[in-house]
Amino acid sequence: MLHFPRLPQLLTCALFGLLAGGAQASTPSPVPDSLQPLLVTMNERLSIGDLVALTKWDSGKPIQDTAREAQVIANARKMAAERKLNPTDVAELIAAQIEANKLVQYGLLAQWKAAGKAPDTPRPDLTRQIRPRLDELQNRLLQQYAAFAPYRKDPNCADWLATARSDLIKDQLHGQALIRATGELCIASQ
Repeated sequence: MLHFPRLPQLLTCALFGLLAGGAQASTPSPVPDSLQPLLVTMNERLSIGDLVALTKWDSGKPIQDTAREAQVIANARKMAAERKLNPTDVAELIAAQIEANKLVQYGLLAQWKAAGKAPDTPRPDLTRQIRPRLDELQNRLLQQYAAFAPYRKDPNCADWLATARSDLIKDQLHGQALIRATGELCIASQ
């Protein structure tokens, strides 16, 4: 019979090492400071969707504006290259913002159509007032995205996002739109 006098000590050390390593692995990383400002900007952009919907209601123009969307995404790609961000990632992010904004517009127009009227609130001019605000928000969004980008692959990203997003949701429509707007933020590991 073989005798291994140090085997119990080695097994104990190995087990302790596994448990200690497992405890470290299960400790979630802290939420990056860059997430909340990014989500606030995305949410602000969605709120402007309410104003866009009012202008579309009044003008009868369609929500889909393919030429404008292409222009916004092309501009975002250019800004991404200037900021040393991945242009494809930025294009996907901005496309998600556009889709989320349209979700708000379609939802509001459907509600107003069912009610037979839109709210009696001031209507800013789409071209001279709303679009410049959207362009400024896009610039801020890309700055904040650049600060958050290093955390996109963190295994806790989706959890951070769900928690931070829940604090910003004002109603179901805008909540769904915010989920769409943030759909490109986290990259799940394969």
